[in-house]
Amino acid sequence: MGRKIDTVTVEVLRNLLMSISEETFGIIVRSAYSTNMKERRDVCTAVIDPDGNSVAQVESLAVLLGSMLGVVPNIYAKFGRENVKPGDMFIANDPYHGGGNHLPDIVIAAPAFAGEKLIGWIANIAHHSDIGGKVPGSTSGDADSLFQEGIRIPVIRIRRQGELDQSVMDLLLDNTRVPQEREGDLTAQISANLIGVERLQEAYARYGDTLIDCMKELVDYSERRVRAVVSSLPDGVYTYTDYVDGCGDKYPDPLPIHVSVTVKGDDLIFDFTGTAEQIKAPINVPYPCTQAAVFFAVKALMGDDIPANEGINRAVTLIAPKGCIVNPTEPSPVGAQIDCEQRIPDAIFGALAPIFPNAIVTAGNGACTTTILSGEGAIGTDSVFIFHEVIAGGGGASRNYDGLSGVQVNMTNTSNMPIEATEMEFTKILARKYELKADTGGAGEMRGGLGIERELEILQDNVLYTGLGDRHKFHPWGLEGGQPGGTGAFYRVAAEDGSVTRMGHKTTSLPLKKGDVIRVITPGAGGYGDPRKRPAEKVLKDVIEGKVSVEAARDQYGVVISRQGVEFQVDEAATAAARAE
Repeated sequence: MGRKIDTVTVEVLRNLLMSISEETFGIIVRSAYSTNMKERRDVCTAVIDPDGNSVAQVESLAVLLGSMLGVVPNIYAKFGRENVKPGDMFIANDPYHGGGNHLPDIVIAAPAFAGEKLIGWIANIAHHSDIGGKVPGSTSGDADSLFQEGIRIPVIRIRRQGELDQSVMDLLLDNTRVPQEREGDLTAQISANLIGVERLQEAYARYGDTLIDCMKELVDYSERRVRAVVSSLPDGVYTYTDYVDGCGDKYPDPLPIHVSVTVKGDDLIFDFTGTAEQIKAPINVPYPCTQAAVFFAVKALMGDDIPANEGINRAVTLIAPKGCIVNPTEPSPVGAQIDCEQRIPDAIFGALAPIFPNAIVTAGNGACTTTILSGEGAIGTDSVFIFHEVIAGGGGASRNYDGLSGVQVNMTNTSNMPIEATEMEFTKILARKYELKADTGGAGEMRGGLGIERELEILQDNVLYTGLGDRHKFHPWGLEGGQPGGTGAFYRVAAEDGSVTRMGHKTTSLPLKKGDVIRVITPGAGGYGDPRKRPAEKVLKDVIEGKVSVEAARDQYGVVISRQGVEFQVDEAATAAARAE
């Protein structure tokens, strides 16, 4: 940095850069075609400095960090920095060649120039409901190769010096089942970058090279902040192992996610040696996503006011042996990697909980639960519909707080898919139930968050259902005597006789008939502390609100609740006796 910048200027420009990220995020949400972007907001945007370091990222999805942090260095490596020109724009989705996450997540990055000087980048990434592959939605539970999961886009130009490369767009649109929707969503991403570039140019016109100096200072500041926290921790090696359910019938056994965290001075090392080997199933986690999961866990533990940028990565060392499930080799499938990636922060929180007694370390969280329905008959010119939703679960309890219910946790942060939007956009789907599932929150002095029960009725024949989840076998764990949270489940209720069939946690392209109902139950989360220490009034409130049943109040919390008419009340004598046992 050429000269020292005062902290007030750095803070002013930090907020300016964040506002650019937030504006570009809003543009995509407002102008996209798919419900996946405009309703669920499965989108992330960032400002990146001229050297390729992320300096300001909108607070949306941690899972998308992987692509945002690596896209510009990959562009430089492939094309050379000197060959990037004003008006260019680059696109990618391949996690093994500069794309980041899994194939439905498409990243688009645009350089910003002031005259001939490169002053930074605007980048965004968004999940597309279909980009080809073996199944509608491009995400299955049984893919054994990346080639089955959709079109692979290495880092290439989609815009050259201000002109859209129509041949690239045509190639992408010809490889999706819903080309109108894809064109609308890609256009929204490109348009957002154009506005972002203008905003960055306006900022440079006002502040000059001070803007770039502040970008560098923000990255350095985040690294200093993390190292300062690490240096205050007791040196040592801290370990934990969490488990992924496996992946379908081919991999029914639990898959360990093992982390060993070494604290020494201001150095922090995350070593995943001992984690399961990669598998021929789509829950392998690409290295950029593992990097993003560590990034998220570090920021969550060490300060929500630490700017989310490349400085956090500089402060840590990541070891993930090549060929393990969190650093697979090409072309291992990765379509459902989020089910495994969610366990990485949980394992880190489990390892570091003993040395963060005053931080909000949560018990085991629920999971990312994906539901995809597809069939003929869509709004607009596309001949099919593809409904994609990630249904929320429970958030883990902590030392001082109950876990949140019906929320996305860890690496996901997408919005609720409203019933009204579902039924308006997808006229062949009827939402029959959408509620919190009682008793799925782990008992504890602080109760775990509840999962969700959602039922969708199918209103036409020849619809395919794909359900991808985790924590169907292994309960989210509790802390300090807290009980595990409830597991998830997928069910089909048959139209002809009402029979209920439980399906596997990786169900792919199940044919459905008119009148069939899909019932999705998402996992709850673990509790914190001895359930018998939870005040009886809080247990009573949980019962009144339908979060805890009368039976669970008695059996798990030792609180006996009676009912007089419509009123619930605590039987104090019976409760005292139950808790004394």
